[in-house]
This record gives sequence, structure tokens and C-alpha cells, in this order.
Amino acid sequence: MAWFRRDGSVDPDDTPTGQIAAVSIAQIIEEADAEKGTDGAKAASDTDVHPLQQQVSDLDRALADRQALIQMCLYALDRARSGGVVERLEAGLAAIGVHALRPDGERFDPARHEAGGAVPTEDPALEGIVAETEVTGFADHDRLLRAPIVTVYAKKSS
Repeated sequence: MAWFRRDGSVDPDDTPTGQIAAVSIAQIIEEADAEKGTDGAKAASDTDVHPLQQQVSDLDRALADRQALIQMCLYALDRARSGGVVERLEAGLAAIGVHALRPDGERFDPARHEAGGAVPTEDPALEGIVAETEVTGFADHDRLLRAPIVTVYAKKSS
């Protein structure tokens, strides 16, 4: 696999040699900081932050902020009284990869859905199918944030 340069051209000689685990990166940073102290150079203090450590810290903060905003939007969605507000919030969340889950008509899956009730049916084809979504669920890309609470068709007892 070739890497792309910033100008968009391909550098065929610059191929990846493998992935470095996050633990290895942290170890490399620690060793580099330790070497600064043994070479007679200024030792790294607690206030010195390596650029890579700063990037990781910034990324962690950005991801935490994103999760907090998503949770706040879900809270607002649960309390919204206007259909227009609900649509707007759902569209904004969808734009960043958070999708509403309304599995009406799908087969009930206890790993992805929470049963909130049952509707009796005499039709064997409907048995185990989600009749309606009581509470909308949400997924952040492929990660389930909140399972939808659904009503499921169940065989009518005689």
C-alpha cells in the first residue's frame, strides 16, 4: 500500500511496516523523555507535554465532548413536543453518524431491541415481528447507544 503525500501524489517507497499499538506509542514517548534527562538536556517536567501526548489528549477531549453533546441531544429528543424539533435534531445527529432506530416490521431481536409489550395475533407470519416502536433507539455508526423499546406481535392465546 502506498502513502499519499499532502499534495495528493503517491510515494511508492513509503509503505507502512506495521501498526504501532497505543501502549507502544506511550512507551516511545516515555523513553524519549527519559533520554532528554540522561543526555544532560533539560529533563521533562510534569508540565511539559509531548506533541503526540497533546494530540491524544485533544482527541480524547473531542470524543468526550461529542459523546456529551449526543447525550444532550437524546435528552432533548425525549422531551421535544414539536415534530419539527424532533426532525431537526434527528437530522443533525444523522449528519454525524447517529441514527434513529425504529424497527417496525423487523423480526424482534433481544440483542438489539427491548420488548415493552405484546400485541396478540392469529397470523403465524406476524409472530415475533415488531408491531411498533414505543421509544426510538439510537446507534452511533454501528455502536448501539440505546435499544429501541418495541411492541411485538405474539401468538394469541386460546
